Amino acid sequence: MQVVLRDDVENLGQKGDLVDVKDGYARNFLVPRGLAISATRGVVRQSEAMRRNRDVRGRREREAAQAIATLLDGRVLTITARAGEGGKLFGSVGAADVAEALASQLGAEVDRRSVALADPWKEIGTYEVTVRLHPDVVPSITVNVVGGG
Repeated sequence: MQVVLRDDVENLGQKGDLVDVKDGYARNFLVPRGLAISATRGVVRQSEAMRRNRDVRGRREREAAQAIATLLDGRVLTITARAGEGGKLFGSVGAADVAEALASQLGAEVDRRSVALADPWKEIGTYEVTVRLHPDVVPSITVNVVGGG
């Protein structure tokens, strides 16, 4: 059965895509949840318009992410945190702290969820961080965590 996706569906496609799925999957899962509609001639024309809009929006988002990436790539941030003996921090420095430092030091508004940290940092030091602005645009920055304040 051919359906047009009305929303992005993981491992199947994106909004506006025309996909072949098994009848039961379409009838019992995709259509009742509003994720897809049966492919008729009119719906297929609509899906083409949805794909064009998605492509234009994706191109605009990529250009905006690229502009921010040129500002960020290779830059060095300094985050001051309270530390005790041996360089251990009182608390930790996490993705939200890095996003806040990006906004205050470079003027780049970045969502904390796009800052790739495996675990919060608990020691003074220098760390490499990637910022996922777009699936294709992932600049790298260096963060110095220093003791103080």
